[in-house]
Amino acid sequence: MTKPLDRALLWFRRDLRADDHAALYHALRSARQVWCAFVFDRDILDPLPRQDRRVEFIRDSLVGLDAQLRALGSSHGIEGSGLIVRQGHPADEIAALADALGAQAVYANHDDDPAALARDAQVRGRLADIGVAMHTAKDHVVFERDEVLTQGGNPYSVFTPYKNAWLKKIDPFFLKAYPVAHHSGALATLPVPLRQPLPKLADIGFQPTNLHGLKLPSGSAGGQELLDDFLDERIGRYHETRDFPAIKGPSYLSTHLRFGTVSVRHLAREAWQRTVAGPATRGAQVWLSELIWRDFYHQILHHHPHVVGHAFKPEYDRIRWEHGKHADELFAAWCEGRTGYPLVDAAMLQINRSGYMHNRLRMVVASFLVKDLGLDWRRGEAYFAQHLNDFDLAANNGGWQWAASSGCDAQPYFRIFNPVSQSEKFDASGKFIRRYLPQLAALPDKLIHAPWLARPIDLAAAKVELGKDYPLPVVDHAAARERTLQRYAVVKSPR
Repeated sequence: MTKPLDRALLWFRRDLRADDHAALYHALRSARQVWCAFVFDRDILDPLPRQDRRVEFIRDSLVGLDAQLRALGSSHGIEGSGLIVRQGHPADEIAALADALGAQAVYANHDDDPAALARDAQVRGRLADIGVAMHTAKDHVVFERDEVLTQGGNPYSVFTPYKNAWLKKIDPFFLKAYPVAHHSGALATLPVPLRQPLPKLADIGFQPTNLHGLKLPSGSAGGQELLDDFLDERIGRYHETRDFPAIKGPSYLSTHLRFGTVSVRHLAREAWQRTVAGPATRGAQVWLSELIWRDFYHQILHHHPHVVGHAFKPEYDRIRWEHGKHADELFAAWCEGRTGYPLVDAAMLQINRSGYMHNRLRMVVASFLVKDLGLDWRRGEAYFAQHLNDFDLAANNGGWQWAASSGCDAQPYFRIFNPVSQSEKFDASGKFIRRYLPQLAALPDKLIHAPWLARPIDLAAAKVELGKDYPLPVVDHAAARERTLQRYAVVKSPR
């Protein structure tokens, strides 16, 4: 096959794998020689604290990606291929690399975050100045942008009809893997000046975290390890176990999906194939539905970018949230796991210590912040964005607006989670609470969900002194619920 290009550059971003990679496949099909690069974007890195698990996860994953590329090259008799890693401003670095390599085109995968679109526009412009084209492809979701629309040609704003249309449209073609290995003979040997070792964490200005102590293996190998464990052991019961934080129920693949160390097509294919028949049918259906939610929130972000900073439903921007010193104190108590509600506090300690929070708990703590404390959902959204290993703008925004009732297909504003009943239902034995709040460990199961209701004799027997060993509740849930209903009344009234 005659290729239209002599040289091309592949730019990795949130897609840190070499297998089933759309842009890499298109680059290899289109050019006789292809080099691959990743840029540590200083615009993203510089505002971060010097210890960030996500940066460490990315850096570790690049080591695996470099090895993958070298192995692909070697399998075709090409030695010295691999990954070029730079740090700086992408417009500068990608344009300079393309120029130095004599590339005629740069290939990358779509990224529909508003900041990423602005970055890509800048890069595209710089490349155009030197006569280099930029081509992008869908890779991060199964269906994107305008691929799933209503019969009237409009984007969906309610999940269930979107899901039904998604399932009607899906077939093996959309889930087929891109055969990168077959075409990887086009991978090129790195020029001598570009043969540099991958930067260590300290080289990009960061310090080690506790990432390696967590059960979160990095890179494509780590993603495959987690996927195999989930498919072998848990997918069949996913629908039964996914809501219980003390049970090993989820796939734990969200960070790998966020950084593209696994292919979403691969995950959706594994789920979809199991939805038809077999012992894992119901669990696979529910897990696939979660992947469809991910696509849904990404198409919402694409069609409604105002959700970044504003309510999807404009009338919800009229809500007056608590503010001032007391509100700041309540927010600090929420952030630090000092609310006096054990399930909420244990969940916040989980995210603070590990960068992970169970999905059920994300809903509980979000509802608590917004509807018990009366604080702006954007404060919680920003806190999650700073701390979650799997932070994804579309999903994080969608989840917070769901909890605040301001988003598309969100829970009704009058649906307010009771943190005690949620605790009793989803952590009945208190196993999760005891993991993060050992000072409450000696309380009986029936008392651990609301220690302030325990008799003094029970607290004394458990050696718990409220206000000293564990805080009293910062709010009364029943009273907070009434205040929330009053606060949200503004969305029903005319201007």
